[in-house]
Amino acid sequence: MMTYILLAIGFVFLIKGADFLVDGAASVARSLNVSDLVIGLTVVAFGTSTPELFVNIIASFKGNTDIAIGNVLGSNIANIFLILGVSSVIYPLSVTKGTVWKEIPFSLLAAIVLLFMANDQILDDAGASALTRIDGLIFFCFFTIFIYYTFSIAARVEGVEEHIPAKHHSWLRSLLFIAAGLAGLIIGGKWIVDGALVLATKLGLSESLIGLTIVAVGTSLPELATSAVAAYKKNPEIAVGNVVGSNIFNIFFVLGISATIKPLPFQTKNNVDIGVVIVSSLMLFFFMFTGKKRSLDRWEGIVCLVLYFCYVTFLIVND
Repeated sequence: MMTYILLAIGFVFLIKGADFLVDGAASVARSLNVSDLVIGLTVVAFGTSTPELFVNIIASFKGNTDIAIGNVLGSNIANIFLILGVSSVIYPLSVTKGTVWKEIPFSLLAAIVLLFMANDQILDDAGASALTRIDGLIFFCFFTIFIYYTFSIAARVEGVEEHIPAKHHSWLRSLLFIAAGLAGLIIGGKWIVDGALVLATKLGLSESLIGLTIVAVGTSLPELATSAVAAYKKNPEIAVGNVVGSNIFNIFFVLGISATIKPLPFQTKNNVDIGVVIVSSLMLFFFMFTGKKRSLDRWEGIVCLVLYFCYVTFLIVND
């Protein structure tokens, strides 16, 4: 029972840890005269992906690669089908031409690159498939390109400042926030990984299923909160950009760090999940041309939610 309690508390620590880290880091950046726009495109963007990052780092060190890979794949699927589904039901999500033709295709590219990198056994007749340190470094190269692109479009993105912590703290308070945030992320991440392992054992479920569902949705809560609030405030560009950017972060940055720390063995059954990530990105792109142009309408959001329910059901039945 205590393990399950710690699992739940771990998600609270993880989410609040990310909040504290973003709050403290944003305050430090302001003290160094960094613009709000740059803070929004770096500190806040990294902040929403830190739960996935810390869970993956801890899972990698513990050798629980099914949780590490499942967390990223499950988060990316949940980001589009669940989070954008919920957000578009709240308010239809209209986006810019750049998001349709550049950012969404870039997130699709990330999934395709992962598919190739993870299948050494199939492509090269290797003994076993894995995401190696070289793969991790290649992911970082793609991530650098994405960051460069992000800053190049910064001037055209509106509403970023609304999602930046408003308070400006003293240096000491800011550093305490950062320290508390890191502590929350580390402790929360450990409790989540440990709890997920116990939960999988007790219920007779695979680590991969737990990573793809419970852990993935839990670590995606910051994205859900950000996108839902952005949709409620009728700021769809932030709602969609947050999710698409997070999907790119998760593969190129989170998996890049995880694989660089320790190579991640890859099971070919996870190709199904990569396939779902690719399909979800393709569907998001397709929905930009159905109904209202360059918009994810309410009915399309409902379709996304139904597909997510079907995917989770498929995972449980086939586990």
